[in-house]
Amino acid sequence: MDLAYLRAHPEHLPTFLTHQRIRETPVSGGDICATSRLTLDDGHSIFAKTWPERAGRPAPGGFFAAEAAGLRWLREAGAVAVPEVLVTLPELLALEWVEPGEPSPEAAERFGRELAGLHRAGAPAFGAEWFGFIGALPQDNTPDPGPWPEWFAQRRLLPYLKMSVDNAALTAAEAALVEELVDRIGELGGAEPPARIHGDLWPGNLLWGADDRVRLIDPAAHGGHRETDLAQLALFGGPPHLDRIMAAYQEAWPLADGWRERVPLHQLHLLLVHTALFGAAYRDAVGTAARAALRGAGRATVDR
Repeated sequence: MDLAYLRAHPEHLPTFLTHQRIRETPVSGGDICATSRLTLDDGHSIFAKTWPERAGRPAPGGFFAAEAAGLRWLREAGAVAVPEVLVTLPELLALEWVEPGEPSPEAAERFGRELAGLHRAGAPAFGAEWFGFIGALPQDNTPDPGPWPEWFAQRRLLPYLKMSVDNAALTAAEAALVEELVDRIGELGGAEPPARIHGDLWPGNLLWGADDRVRLIDPAAHGGHRETDLAQLALFGGPPHLDRIMAAYQEAWPLADGWRERVPLHQLHLLLVHTALFGAAYRDAVGTAARAALRGAGRATVDR
């Protein structure tokens, strides 16, 4: 199997893997899927991810199709580099291989400008035309005209708050903080038309290439608020050269007043996803973010 054959017959890839007709080398790629580098007969490599056998159940319906749709949608903007989707099957996703490299200030600045360009490409509505996932969890992408604060509260905060309470990852105290924030979300301002966003842009979903360019991987892509991507990028220590990324972004498309006060609000979405998925280890982070966002809401009210 060479790359041309794979493009013409993507459905044959699992058969070639089953019969060990392709060299397969495991690589690191995340907490949810099994990932590997596949070397084809013509020397080309591709990146493949499959639902792990240890999960004990098949991949959720549409799981890989949603990721593929998001990657293609982000790539269509022609702004940020995004790996090409080669194969999309219910049990497998294969992408072009990107040779990894070292982060550099120049790549960070270029990425900041390109991310602004991606966001400027916009979206017809909040949400997307495909059913969504974030990690292994479903994400409601039903298209919605907004406005953004109400949409974000109802579609990106409350569903994962409920999951986190149901699995005992959060106590009544943290839940009350998030519920108060939902009630006051309009006080933080910052509503904008939908941007074309990655949607799960923690630093691990940046791929720094050997060609000195950053690529986006593992999206939960949809029409959302551009500040969400930037706030998520600052989580868990942030990527290398975050200051260069932000400065270049601000130069290309300045953020609205009050964006710093809204960072914890936007981060809360991904933190609630983490309590829903991984449990109480992220409980304190949720409480800290909710309190900070509420303080921001108070400041925004005074400023007005």
